[in-house]
Order: sequence, then C-alpha cells, then structure tokens
Amino acid sequence: MSPGADSASVRRGHIRYFPVVPGSMEFAEHLRRGLLEEKPQAVAVELPVTLETAFQRAVDRLPELSVIIYEEDKKKDRAVYLPVEVTDPFVEALRTAREIGARTAFLDPDIAVRPHVAEIYPDPYAVARLGPARYIDSYRGCRRTQVGDWTVHAQGLASRLQALDPSTSVWVVVSLNLLDPLLDAMEQSQVQPLRKVRRRGIQVLNLHPECLSEVLTDFPFLQAVYESRRNGEAPPPPAAPPIRQVRGFSVIGGPPENPSLAAIRRAARNPPERQRLHFQLFAEAERQYEKNTGERISHWQRRLWSRYSRNLALIQRQLVGGLFDLTAAARSVVDDNFAWEMWEMGGSYPQQKIKTDLATVRVSGDQLWLNTRRIHIRRRLPRKKMRRRPIGLKGRKKERFPGEWQMHWKGSSICSYPPEDLMIENYGLFLKKKGKGILSEEHSHSEPFTTSLLDGIDLRETMRNWHEKKIYVRSLQRVSGEVGAVVLIFDEDRDNRYPYCLTWLGEHQNESDMAFYATNPYENTVGPGIGRAEYGGLLLTLPSQRMMDVWTDIDYSFAETKPERLLMAALDYSLDRLVVYVASRQPRSIFRTIAGRLGRKIIYVPLGRLSPVALKKIRVMHVLDNHDTRAVAKDYIR
Repeated sequence: MSPGADSASVRRGHIRYFPVVPGSMEFAEHLRRGLLEEKPQAVAVELPVTLETAFQRAVDRLPELSVIIYEEDKKKDRAVYLPVEVTDPFVEALRTAREIGARTAFLDPDIAVRPHVAEIYPDPYAVARLGPARYIDSYRGCRRTQVGDWTVHAQGLASRLQALDPSTSVWVVVSLNLLDPLLDAMEQSQVQPLRKVRRRGIQVLNLHPECLSEVLTDFPFLQAVYESRRNGEAPPPPAAPPIRQVRGFSVIGGPPENPSLAAIRRAARNPPERQRLHFQLFAEAERQYEKNTGERISHWQRRLWSRYSRNLALIQRQLVGGLFDLTAAARSVVDDNFAWEMWEMGGSYPQQKIKTDLATVRVSGDQLWLNTRRIHIRRRLPRKKMRRRPIGLKGRKKERFPGEWQMHWKGSSICSYPPEDLMIENYGLFLKKKGKGILSEEHSHSEPFTTSLLDGIDLRETMRNWHEKKIYVRSLQRVSGEVGAVVLIFDEDRDNRYPYCLTWLGEHQNESDMAFYATNPYENTVGPGIGRAEYGGLLLTLPSQRMMDVWTDIDYSFAETKPERLLMAALDYSLDRLVVYVASRQPRSIFRTIAGRLGRKIIYVPLGRLSPVALKKIRVMHVLDNHDTRAVAKDYIR
C-alpha cells in the first residue's frame, strides 16, 4: 500500500471506503496507487446507475475526453453537462478497475438532482503536502451539520452497497462529505428507494479541443501531463531526427514537433505536482513568448508572477490558482502576448481530436459553471498586411547586397541618436522624482487630527482606525538633497548576453554622461553605419564631461557584476547626496556601507513598479558611426 493510502481509507469488514474530492488530481493519484497494490475484487463508485452505460462508453474513449449530456427538466428545456476527465477520482477508479480485472458497481440510485451533493472543500493541493490521511482527518474533525440531502443521498448509496456480494472485497469511492453519512447509513438495513429507472436524452459527445480550458475542472495541460505519467513511467525522449537521402545529399530533420506536445513531454519527466507544473507551464509559455516576440522575461517578473497568482488564489480561498489566475497574473506582470501564450499552452491537450466516432460539441464555461469569470486578451504581434500604408509612401530601404551597410562602418568615432537621448534624459528626470517620492513616503507618518491638517487627510489610516472615531492626517517629511545619479538595470546579465560596454560623454551641459552595457550593435545593422542594440543596464549622471571609462577603471574592481560596477561609479561621480538604483532586486548590503562612507544614500526602486510599456520604449538604442549619419538615421530607424 502506498504511504498514506491505507490510513486515508476506512475499513468496515469486507468493505474499504476511500473518500475523495471530486475532480481532484491529487486524490486520483493516491486512489490509483491503492487500487493497484491491493487489487480488490470489486470497485463501487458514487455515480448514477442511469448513467452507467454512458460513463462506460466515455471511459472507453480515454484519453480522448467526452461530455455526458442528459435532460434535467424537459419542461424548462435544461440539461446537465458532465465532463469525463482523466484526473477525476471516480473516472480513475473505473479505469484502474478494468486494469486489475475488478467488477464495477454504480451506487447512486439517481434520486438527487445531480451526481455528488454540492460542497466546498479545502484546496485539494494540501494533499500533496499533508497526505490524504491528514487532509481527510482534518475535514472530518470539523463539526459539520448534515443537511437532509446528504442523509437521503447516503441512504440511497447504502441500499445499493448492501446489495453487493458480502464475500467479495469491495473498494467504495465516495465523496468526502458523504463518508460519515454513508457510514451511519450502513449501520442499519436500508430499503431501496424509489428512483428513476432510466433517463431520457442521454448523449455522449466529443469535446472540441478549443473549449477544454473553459469546461474542465483541472486545466488541460495538467491533465495531459497526468495522462502521460499515469503508468508511472516517464515518456521516452524524442527520437533522433530522421535522415533522408535527396539526390545524393543526406537531409537531417523532418516536420517540426508540436510545441505543446514537446512541453508535455518535458513536464512529464517528473511526477505530477500541481505547483511544479505551474512553474513548468510558465517556462513553456516563456519559451514560446520569446520565440514569437523576441523579448525576454526577467527573473523579477517570474517572482512577481508567482506572488501575484498566489494572491489571486488566496482571494478564492485556494492554495494555488487555476489557469484563469495564472493567465491574469501573466497579463498583469508581463503583457497580453505572454498571457495569450500562457492560456494557449495551459489549454493544450494533444490527445483531443475534432474528428472522432462521436459528434463534436463546443461547450462554453457559462453552460457548465456558475459565476464564471472572463478575461480579455488583446494579442499584439507585428503583421505587415495589417499596417496602413499611405499612397506614395516608399518602403523601408534595404541592402542591395548582404553586408553593404556593414561596409559603412569606419570605426573612427561613434555617436548616439538624439531623439533617443532626449527620451532617456526625460526618463532619468522621472526616476529622480520617483526616487525622492519613495524616500519621502518612507519618512512620512500619520497622526490623529488635533489642530492642523498638516499635508492632508490620510483616508487609508482613517478607515483602518474607524472604530476610534478619529480623523488621521498625514505629515510628509521633506527630503533634503537632490539626486545626482540614476542607475537603471534591466537585466543583470548572468549569461553574458550584453557584451557591449561603453562610456558616453554628454555633448552639452543638459545631457548626462552615460555608462551602459548592451547587446552588440554591430551584429544588428539596420542602416548604413547604424546599429541597433538593447540596453542591459545604464548609468546617468550630471554635469557632463566628467566621467572616465567606467569599465576599465581599477577603482571599481571590487564589483562582481556589471550592475555593481555601475552602482559604484554612480556613488563615485554623484555630486549630490542621493543615488537612485532601479533593478529587480536590491544591491548587496556592503554597498549601503560604501555609500555611507562617501556621504551618499542609495534609494532603491523595484523594477516592477515601473511601466513595462515605458521600459520597452527606452530599452532600444542605436549606435551611429559618425555625426554625419544623424542626417539620414531617421530614414532607417523606426
């Protein structure tokens, strides 16, 4: 018996009760282990007897997913939809029973409106950490009032269970909220209640692949990984690409592998664990996002996404969120394009097909669930055919032959593109104001109103202490000193993606000296003597014409990384007391000490507080071969 499976079940004679949470992958996994190890002679499930044929038909089709539809009220023209999912414990019980040769029995006499009496359970993900036994004991330990529906439903199950052969070993898979009522009902002899002999209008239909994300309890990616790992073995690695002979040449390769199938194979290398699969889903969506947009996601965005999705789950009283929460967090932390990749990858289930032996139906989430949530994703990808092009406008100039524009690089002098310089300077001023504002907030305080309103009423503090019947006012402390340097770190460059390190001097008194590291502009030529690069990090300081080469200065050899070298230069060259440092994480504590000895103060601004749209605009830079190139740069820089 697997750890926790025996203690999670309850034995009464020849009957062993295994309570589960409907639709929970964690319970389905533990249930399968227990059945494979004990191999009972019969498995009884809490499913309606009138739907036995339909359920058996749907189980035969697995791993292709089905939905069972039957009429609930013919007069009101309403129907009940029951998705048959691979991670549902009741479906898993039927599948495993077939593997071990056990008989199956449907216990629900169909006297309730729908299968399983409604109940709100604690997040089943706790089973992965606590084990099923502690989860079940904690649930049963709470004093719960048994409503009439539970008792009537349990008596109907007991009547069917008592009719089974007492000489055979039976596993009973029942909802957790019906375990105790069923045990009480089994203490007395039950009479078979009046029930429906059969239902009308029962249909087994194939689910359309595009609607799986809306109708399944667990999102499709998770179920696909569970199905891949169901036999306890990781899928084999992809085979080597085939070698074909074409006119004497050996051509290696074939059609590209489906990205979702490859992602599921990678995720199935480890046992299915919900939180780990969420991180794996993020990694696979990130891979597709970088491929389709060319943009990279920083590690601070990964941390913020994890925290954001956790908070969304806590609002729903869950430990981990669903696909909707993961997608909403992805859109808020990154952008709509990444949210689209997250939703598409989370909804991938390669085993599902459109053309099958059954009719395919597209079901919306509104038809199955109450209080559904909606999210609008506006995917933005460059499409040449959708661009408006005025009549007579010439297209972008192109090279007459490969390498033509590279020939214009003389290397005697380089300069920047003035419109980008102006944009960087304006953003530097914005960061200075934001840094002082953060420092001012740290030194401000609230106090009850007495004789002066100070800097205004603090509504948040007033509402928090409303029980005191007092009005709180806010006192903003003025920050002495100005900001002398700004350091902005987009990427810490742990993989040496930004090898181009340079120090630029301002051309006039209103332009800052700048030190930066970026991608190599000579590898991406967009015009004659014009190279495109992407900042990894930069330093701005005024007044100009003072900075020596930061990257070769031996005074900064203490720095371990490029961001630390920029920060040390900022502390060294700043003429004012304050230095703003914008990055995904704070600098090492030793730099606080260094700043104190130099009479400086570091103001840390988390990168996540800034607008991603604004950061994308200023992160692109162009390097021009000489000042004469500025006259034609506007024709090539878009």
